Amino acid sequence: MAVDLDPASQRHEEEEEEEAQVPEEGAPAHHPVAPPDELFDISTTVDPSYIISLIRKLIPTTQSDSCHLSGGVNNSGNDHKFGMDCSQETEVFPADGKVESSLRNKSEIMPMGQEIDGHGVPAGEETWEEYGCILWDLAASRTNAELMVQNLVLEVLQANLMVPQSVRVKEICLGIIGNLACHEVLMDSIVSTSGLIQTIIDQLFLDDSQCLSEACRLLTLCLQSNECVTWAKALQPNHVIQRLVWIAENTLNPLLLEKSVGLMLVILESERGAAPILLPRLDEIGLTKLLISLLDYEISKLTSEITPERFPVLDVILRTIEALSTMDDYSQEISSNKELVQLICNLVKLPDKMEISESCVTAAVLLANILSDEPDLAAEMSQDLPLLQGLFDILPFTSNDAEARSALWSTIAQLLNQIKGSTIELYRYVSVLACKCDLIEEDLLDHQLDQLDKHESSDTRGTKSNPAITALRQIVSILNDWTSSKDIAEEKDVTEEHRANYGAVIRLLEVCDRYIK
Repeated sequence: MAVDLDPASQRHEEEEEEEAQVPEEGAPAHHPVAPPDELFDISTTVDPSYIISLIRKLIPTTQSDSCHLSGGVNNSGNDHKFGMDCSQETEVFPADGKVESSLRNKSEIMPMGQEIDGHGVPAGEETWEEYGCILWDLAASRTNAELMVQNLVLEVLQANLMVPQSVRVKEICLGIIGNLACHEVLMDSIVSTSGLIQTIIDQLFLDDSQCLSEACRLLTLCLQSNECVTWAKALQPNHVIQRLVWIAENTLNPLLLEKSVGLMLVILESERGAAPILLPRLDEIGLTKLLISLLDYEISKLTSEITPERFPVLDVILRTIEALSTMDDYSQEISSNKELVQLICNLVKLPDKMEISESCVTAAVLLANILSDEPDLAAEMSQDLPLLQGLFDILPFTSNDAEARSALWSTIAQLLNQIKGSTIELYRYVSVLACKCDLIEEDLLDHQLDQLDKHESSDTRGTKSNPAITALRQIVSILNDWTSSKDIAEEKDVTEEHRANYGAVIRLLEVCDRYIK
């Protein structure tokens, strides 16, 4: 039976309801406050006891010791106490919560399919994989990762890598360590874990592509850390370097190819760390030849079929070659390779660039590096109209990369500087410039030339010069030469196409004049 409220009580309840509907301070008035049961604390983390239990379930257990793990969380807070009850011996886990070494002095490992009791190794491989994948995800969080390392997850994972296990188990172990390596604060723990570096290096000699992909990802992260020299020295033995090259040269798996070449890219980028240690040996084995061969294959695949999963492979190969082209001792080998130059030009000339835009930008930067070493190549390249068209088509993709845009305009300027000839010869270039008028104008609108970027050099007068301005002046010169020619002035042999392009030329001249002045 309902109870009637007096008017005062009813007003009081209505006021409380109105107050509850008032948005929190700083919250938009049109956004209702979440119900209490849907509110959550952002700082909430995974229960440490859950993470520790997962680590313990991954511990390889011996056949010879008929034992099971037991443990729990005490009531005093986050302190954990675990023990291992065995018929022959008892090992007590300390109260600091760490999974103590139940991995030592174990000669035989229980197969994953064998049942055990308590909180020990799961009864089956699928269950182990489930727990391992959970830890893999949790390791992405620094808080969780630190807790895992404090509780000897590195030792547990190392133990699994050192005993006969399925390739999926090894992949998960490498994946977890890879996520741990994402946190620089934990790199010292990884390096200082006895034997772990060599155990990880040994995984490069597995035959499973997924394991090798994770191993390359992990080593890439390690070479990007403050401990890069330690890892470079571990990779230094000839058989290890040869294995890295062999993997990249022979794998048919796009992901593994991306990761293995990406590892080489990180080596090149570590000029004060890994590069001095590993690059000389990589060069002896034939790194440049390998990269050109891989690039040739990827471009051939690109022209025969569209395979999106291979786009990142093409990009990392180009970035690795580009990195090599900036190094004093190796740039000449890159710039003087005619096969490579032709491959880069072929890539730039591809009509559909949207899906491989990043690769095209890298190719343009690489061309600029090549021309800086071999300026005589500009004369030959300037005769290739599809190449010039392709370079202009890349302009929109450099809008957010000032350095790449500067390199692209520099290449265009070098090619335009070579253009001379009769009216007929000039018209071939004029038609290209007229067609690209919109692209040129859009680029100039996006990058006001009076705000010269930091990548520009100084001219002889001490003022800054811009590659785009240099190219625009050459465009104006070419267009003026064509419009002032006798045939055009007297309208001799002028076709409808000429007249249509003439209008675009006048517009392009106005655009160029506007930004040059």
